[in-house]
Amino acid sequence: MITTELFKQQALQVLLPLVEIEEQAIYTMLETPPSTELGDLAFPCFALAKSWRRAPQQIAAELAQRINEQLQFAHPTEHAPVQAHAAGPYINLSWNRQHIAPQLLQALADPEYAQLQIGQGQRIILDMSSPNIAKPFGVGHLRSTVIGAALHRLYTAAGYTVVRVNHIGDWGTQFGKQITAHLRWHDPVQAAADPIGEALRVYIQFHDEVKQHPELDDEARDWFRRLEQGDAEALELWHYFVKVSMASLDLMYQRLNVEFDEVLGESFYNDKMPAVVQQLQAAHLLEQSDGAQVVRLDEYDMPPCLILKSDGTTIYPTRDLATAIYRKQVMRGDRLVYVVGGEQTLHFRQVFAVLEKMGYEWAQDCTHVPFGLMKINGKKMSTRKGKVVFLEQALDDAVQRADDIISEKNPQLPEREQVARQVGIGAVIFNDLKNYRQNEIDFAPDQAVSFEGETGPYIQYVHARIQSILRRAQEQSTEIQAVVGSSMEGESWSDAAWELLCHLGRYRQTLERAVQQHEPSVMARYALHTARLFNQFYSRDRIVDAAPSERAVRLQLTEVTGQYIKRMLHLLGMEAPNQM
Repeated sequence: MITTELFKQQALQVLLPLVEIEEQAIYTMLETPPSTELGDLAFPCFALAKSWRRAPQQIAAELAQRINEQLQFAHPTEHAPVQAHAAGPYINLSWNRQHIAPQLLQALADPEYAQLQIGQGQRIILDMSSPNIAKPFGVGHLRSTVIGAALHRLYTAAGYTVVRVNHIGDWGTQFGKQITAHLRWHDPVQAAADPIGEALRVYIQFHDEVKQHPELDDEARDWFRRLEQGDAEALELWHYFVKVSMASLDLMYQRLNVEFDEVLGESFYNDKMPAVVQQLQAAHLLEQSDGAQVVRLDEYDMPPCLILKSDGTTIYPTRDLATAIYRKQVMRGDRLVYVVGGEQTLHFRQVFAVLEKMGYEWAQDCTHVPFGLMKINGKKMSTRKGKVVFLEQALDDAVQRADDIISEKNPQLPEREQVARQVGIGAVIFNDLKNYRQNEIDFAPDQAVSFEGETGPYIQYVHARIQSILRRAQEQSTEIQAVVGSSMEGESWSDAAWELLCHLGRYRQTLERAVQQHEPSVMARYALHTARLFNQFYSRDRIVDAAPSERAVRLQLTEVTGQYIKRMLHLLGMEAPNQM
């Protein structure tokens, strides 16, 4: 298939006979100019200055002339496929647009072009979302959810088989606190009306009360020990918290259009941890440290990894060791990916190092995908302090804001409520994914729902505009035809059209980079750039009412752009409304 890699391959054919540099070195040195008006590729001549004993500017001028002479000799009766011109120390190469554009446009129109096979035959177990039960779904948990959902789609588009796992936080010492708080302060009427809200209220109260009554911590630890030992009352309360929590979480996942292949809470691994401890003991990896059992990681320049606390209860690393072994041996994962906050980086480094010391070579195939905190007005959220924004309210507010804007701009829009939901929820998702995932971000829903700037609604609006153009063309009986083989005379491939086409041609490279870097923001930024380039093309070039010699190709470029924007939005977990 024709891709923008063809540009580099043709550049190699032009440059290799003229410069004494290895092929791979030339390939690496080729750059994309900041504007297509300068050219499609640029070759810097600095590396030739020493051997040629001339200034890079002189070398560029001489080489450009020799390239053009060589191409004119090879194509005496037709336009050369490439033209070279010097720009200071650079040789800028420009392709014959009428010659190559139809082939690239045809390739882009083929759905198979958008698929990669770099992950074919490989199975990824993707750990994502993983909220704690007995707490509302706050916007702080949004990051792991939407980043994980986007990575699932990106990995799948690259050919991987992906198993999405929601590792629900349904075990740990916090449940001793939750049970203590529930038994002491819960209101049965409020619990019936809003079980999660009431659970949060008493949990916050526990942390307020424990400051004056530290003995509450002892009571909470005792309840967790009873829970681990299978106490009937503790288990009954725990099952209640799990039930009401999952019902609440499922509603949020439905609104975000997020699904899972497996929902396995931390408690699922309770009976799998003793085998891990036995294996560590058999390998003589466990050591005593202040009454606790640890694995030393001095050779990794890391502190010891705690396996069992001094009271004999389990700790997160033990559970995550059992989890990783299960995902590898039972779920048959070739790669284990964990989308978990950056504050857990040391934890995962320790877990992966312990796996390696246990003799598991596949520990090298475990990847932590960290992300930065989401803050409110620059401050960290905290459930125990009550400093949290509930996702349900945030989504409601975003949808209402979208509906207000649509009502003002297009009050007669069909299915307005549905479009408002698509735009509002998409805005919240994109507001997260457009950021480099390891950066901290501030939750700002009003800015996110804007139809202008670096927002999801801006991209969705461009998609809707494209569909409007195509509908208008259809109403005027303007046929969108394949352009391959036509002469492409005239101004069909203006700078704006050519820049948009070349940008679309970099889709596969962008997808591959997003997958390799585990970085949805790469695709989000690419989608923004695509929308901007289409608007630039739309403002500069006539489309539906263009001259007959230009109309077909511009309409096809418009249609293909719409298909790619819809594909990008899907990869990010967003809808693509046809009208807005």
